[in-house]
Amino acid sequence: MALAKHSVLIDDERVVVNRFDFAPGDETGQHTHGMAYVIVPLTDGTLRITHPDGSETQSALTMGVPYSRPTGVSHNVFNGGSAPLTFLEIELKK
Repeated sequence: MALAKHSVLIDDERVVVNRFDFAPGDETGQHTHGMAYVIVPLTDGTLRITHPDGSETQSALTMGVPYSRPTGVSHNVFNGGSAPLTFLEIELKK
């Protein structure tokens, strides 16, 4: 699988703002979040998420509808749809 395109838009004393652009089937690679974070979808789409225990879930994204996750989340995120997918990830520094 191909990796999603990742761009750091802001990295200051308060936040890191990352942009992820996924073609269909692209993934982030397995990772663990070292900070709490907020996801803001810039497109509608479907995420397929693989968890460390091998289980998978799917999550529908709606453009402009954010969600948050705590520090320590571990997963690999895939574009589970047939169209390009883009979101902002805002990591919250302490």
